[in-house]
Amino acid sequence: MATTQPMVGERLPSDPSRSHRTVTLDLRRLTITTAIGLAVHDALAELEPGDELDVRLGSAPALLPDMEAWARQTGNELEVLPGEADDSRLRIRKGSPNPNARHVAIVVSDGGLEELLSPLGFALAAALEGAAVSVYLQGPAVRVLRPGYSPSLPWPMRPFSRFARRGLEAAGHVAAVDKLRQLQTLGGRVYACGPSIEHFGVDPAALALEDVTICEYLTFMEVMQAADVQLYP
Repeated sequence: MATTQPMVGERLPSDPSRSHRTVTLDLRRLTITTAIGLAVHDALAELEPGDELDVRLGSAPALLPDMEAWARQTGNELEVLPGEADDSRLRIRKGSPNPNARHVAIVVSDGGLEELLSPLGFALAAALEGAAVSVYLQGPAVRVLRPGYSPSLPWPMRPFSRFARRGLEAAGHVAAVDKLRQLQTLGGRVYACGPSIEHFGVDPAALALEDVTICEYLTFMEVMQAADVQLYP
């Protein structure tokens, strides 16, 4: 018989007497699917094929189609369960991973608060669906590698950057450098433009992120030519 218990990130004890386990995740506070996908990914890593996640989500219209696309790409089964008026419920049965040989290469050139959202969001989405992802930081975007860097809104909205960051954090966004760390935990690779690092005063010996390949265009052109998808926002 399946049992249900809350999931807060702790490792679940194994019990060979049960055919499968069901774990609940309450993710209603999150409104972006990359943050939801990362939470689901981490929870599934603790489970075996056939085990289930009972996930509670908010009612944002983009959540369900995004999670259905994620399930199709990752080989997990997804069932929509009856929910309440202000939320949705999904049951995800862990399957065997789909072989995914795709490679996505993304160039990020802007270090602004809003401008970083799209390319890093696509990078995480691709990695969560099993693709190999390579990100090249160039121009002002290399500033995310400077310890303590906080991206801002453009003028004249810059004084409101702190409030914008709080709103993004409430939705599930983390700092840009932390998104790059998340990408690395999913197998992604980060490259940075050497001349841009020098121009924007980033110390290559004291980067906020480990395992960064410092290079120029010729190196990343080789990466892009080998990729199935190239994104240049």
